[in-house]
Amino acid sequence: DAAVFAAGAGPGSGAARKDAVDRGAAVLFADAAQAAGVRRYIVISSMGADPEHPGDEVFDAYLRAKGAADADVRSRSALDWTILRPGMLTDDAGKGLVLLAAKTGRGPIPRDDVAAALLELLDTPATAGLTLELIAGNVPVTVAVKDVAGN
Repeated sequence: DAAVFAAGAGPGSGAARKDAVDRGAAVLFADAAQAAGVRRYIVISSMGADPEHPGDEVFDAYLRAKGAADADVRSRSALDWTILRPGMLTDDAGKGLVLLAAKTGRGPIPRDDVAAALLELLDTPATAGLTLELIAGNVPVTVAVKDVAGN
C-alpha cells in the first residue's frame, strides 16, 4: 500500500556512497514503487537538503544527494509523496510530542517520535505533496499531522 525510503549511507561513508544511497537508492525505490503501482511514497530526508547546496565536505555532498532525491520524487505525478525532514536524530525515548511544519528550525527529535510521525503520515493522505520538518515539540503526533493536513 505504501513505500517508505528511510535508508542512508551513514556516518563514515564518502561522497560517492552518499550519492549512491541517499540519492540513487531513493530514486530507484521510487521507480520500484511506481512499477508496482504503489502510489503512497514517503521519503525520510534531511533538514537543509538542497540539490544546489554548496561546499566540498562530505556532509555537503550528503545534503546535495538528499536534495536531488527530494527533487526527483517531487517531480513524480504517479506518486502521492511526502518528504519528511527530521532534525538531529536521538536515541532518547520518544515522548509523542513534536513540532511538525514546513519550517521548524533546527532541533533534536527522538527516532521513536520520527517513527510515530511516519505512521501518522502514512495514514493521512492529505499530507501528500508536502515537505515537512520535524523536531521535538509540545504537540501530540496525531494532532500535529492533522494540523499540517488541514484537518
